[in-house]
Order: sequence, then structure tokens, then C-alpha cells
Amino acid sequence: MRLIIVSGLSGSGKSVALHVLEDLGYYCIDNLPAALIKAAIDEVASRSDDAINLMAVGIDARNRQEGLESLPALVAELQDQDIQTELLYLQSSDDILLQRYSESRRRHPLAEHGTALRAAIAEEREMLSPVVNAADLIIDTSRTSVYELGDAIRERIDRRRMGTLSILIESFGFKYGMPAGADFVFDMRSLPNPYWTLELRGLTGRDKEVTEFLDAQESFLGMYDDILGFLQRWIPHYKSVHRNYLTVAIGCTGGQHRSVYMTEKLAAALRASHDAVLTRHNELGRHPLSKT
Repeated sequence: MRLIIVSGLSGSGKSVALHVLEDLGYYCIDNLPAALIKAAIDEVASRSDDAINLMAVGIDARNRQEGLESLPALVAELQDQDIQTELLYLQSSDDILLQRYSESRRRHPLAEHGTALRAAIAEEREMLSPVVNAADLIIDTSRTSVYELGDAIRERIDRRRMGTLSILIESFGFKYGMPAGADFVFDMRSLPNPYWTLELRGLTGRDKEVTEFLDAQESFLGMYDDILGFLQRWIPHYKSVHRNYLTVAIGCTGGQHRSVYMTEKLAAALRASHDAVLTRHNELGRHPLSKT
């Protein structure tokens, strides 16, 4: 059996994630007390009419604190019982969560007895700290639409074959903030910037003119060789400890040129020896490029 435990901050997309998994054929249970996970697995496994091999449960701050604190040990126990268990954690920035609650007019589960919403969010983060520290995969949905979240779950979770390491290389712009949940972050801002070449400013790292410009820079090629060598050395160690997910973030100032091409170049090289290598460009299409 494969079990996906979906947890995270209220308003970060847990319901969306469970709906996507349900559409993918998972038997989903939301807001299940952590102490009942094993009983739910036994009940599902005991069905003789129709075997269920895919299961997902939602665990959030409505659980007792001792249940949340025991979740990492429970995951390890289930894995020892040959149940392929993965812990997905969803989070967003405080400002985005405040905006979502304002727009939906829903009540935060911890915002009771006059507790302010921002204080409730802070309390929830503290309560869920044992969970996020044990998460196999963290997805920050601050700038992610429901459709992008669905794509991420389908690509990184559903399509990951058992025993393989899903590798995501994502580009981003430091001016917009670093993506959460990255295992490694590399900074491209010391490299020559195509933005300062007028004819390249309105292009991206996917355009031939930009790739030719960067490939002509000795410092860019040196950085590429160093990062690729680092990843090729350490990826096997991640596999050896049975990690399911690895996220590598590549950043430059605006996330349009250097980080985009470095992401594509590294992914192309790693695909020669690894099955599941995905790319994501956080800033492309989100921020207008100046062509003048």
C-alpha cells in the first residue's frame, strides 16, 4: 500500500491536494486523528470486495498536540511495515493566508475566543513544527494557483515510481523571495547578467540568444560544472537514505535569465542518469519583461 499524509497550514491548499489525490485514485480521509491512522489502514486493507492500494489522509492542527508530535515516529513505523508512506506538507506566507481568509470569509480553526487571525496562524505554525520537520516534501503555495498545485502533486507524487528519487530544479528571483522547502539553494547573481545587454533584456533563459551569451561566459560554465559535480556527488547519498524528493533552487536577481538557463542546463545533464528530473520556473510569466 502507498499512503500519502497531507498536512500543513490551514488555507495552504490541503483540501485541494486531497481532491487531486482522490481524482488520481487514492482513498482519501480528511481531518483524521493521527492516532487512528493505523486503524484506518487496517480497515481499508481488510476489505475483501475491492483491494485499495492507494490511500491519503489529511492531518492538521485540529489534532491533539501529542498526536502531531508522534507523527514522525508513526511514519517510520509504517515504513518499517512496508507501507510506502510519504508526508506532504503545504505552507504559505502569513500575508497570503490572511488574504485568503479575508476573501473566503472562513474561520481559522484556531481563531476562537477572540484570538486574532495572525496570532492563530503563528500558533498553528508552532503546533505543526514536528510535522514540517519530518516532511518528505514541502510545497509553498504562496504564489501557486490551484492548477499549479495539482500539477505539482501529479508530477512529483503520483508519477514518482517506488524507489526513485524525484528531483525538482526550480529557478527563482531573489527580488521576489526564496522558495521554501529547497534542499539546496545556489546563487547566480555573481555571473554576467544578460539583462544589461539591451537586445537580451526582454528575452529569457529559454531563448537561444540568451543561452549563447551565457555559454560564452567562462564564469557561467565554471558555476555550472561546480553545481553539476556537487549534485552528482550527493544525489546518491540522498538515495541511500531512502529520500523520496530533492528540491534544488537556482536564483538570480529577477529569475528570468541566468537562473532559468542554469536550471534547464542542469536538468538536461541530470536526466542522462536519473529518471525523474523536473523543472519549474517561478517567475516566468508572472512578471513583465522590459524590452526597452
